[in-house]
Amino acid sequence: MSQTYLDADGKRRCHWCSLAPEFPAYHDTEWGFPVSDDRLLFEKLCLEGLQSGLSWRTILAKRENFRRVFHSFDFHRIARFTPKHVERLLQDTGIVRHRGKIEAVINNAQRALELQQEKGSLASFMWCYEPQPASLANPQSASSSVESITLSKELKKRGWKFVGPTTVYAFMQAMGLINDHATDCASRVEAEAARKRFRKP
Repeated sequence: MSQTYLDADGKRRCHWCSLAPEFPAYHDTEWGFPVSDDRLLFEKLCLEGLQSGLSWRTILAKRENFRRVFHSFDFHRIARFTPKHVERLLQDTGIVRHRGKIEAVINNAQRALELQQEKGSLASFMWCYEPQPASLANPQSASSSVESITLSKELKKRGWKFVGPTTVYAFMQAMGLINDHATDCASRVEAEAARKRFRKP
């Protein structure tokens, strides 16, 4: 099966965009484009963890609700959440009501603060694990990599939760550490241009 399809607007996109009406906009403007904002990096890593065992469509549909209850993923605020916050979140039908995942977001906010204090920013730490292009598999043919395994191990060592190698690889794909758009996808060229601009001092 082809990795892309020609959409009604004449744009060739990665085939997974055809699976839900919400996907093309996310694909065209976010997925694979480099991110240096710590809050957005934290948000995406949390959302990937929250997705565990679920579909991305479910998480994307609930993303605004997650942003509402987690203060736009401001980890400085989330780090101060108490057990009362957890109990209140477990009653919110707009999010994934999974105690372990909710508690992981709070734990990871505390770990993010530690990492930010040590490294200066989450971005400076995360982008150290950007793979070399020559080491990458063909687009969308892998679910983990040497770098995602290494980053996963480092995060776990630092006390992060729900950050397995597959979760971390999906995070790397989404945040532009990897340009995993299909070779003939129109967004691949756009994402690569954004990555080049991102690297300029």
